[in-house]
Amino acid sequence: MAISLSVVLLLGIILVVLLRGGSLKAGPAVVAVLFGFFLASTGMADDIQRFLDSIAETLNSIQF
Repeated sequence: MAISLSVVLLLGIILVVLLRGGSLKAGPAVVAVLFGFFLASTGMADDIQRFLDSIAETLNSIQF
């Protein structure tokens, strides 16, 4: 739960920065948000979550 909340927060911040910087217009941003919302309710949601979890675990295991 903690990783998904922080990812949502990070993506939200990136979205706001892109909108304010003019790199992303409001229309495509709304489409992207709706796409993500509806994608979360499909059968692919579990596979995507496992993929993101494995990436997070890999990044977490890297020793600097």
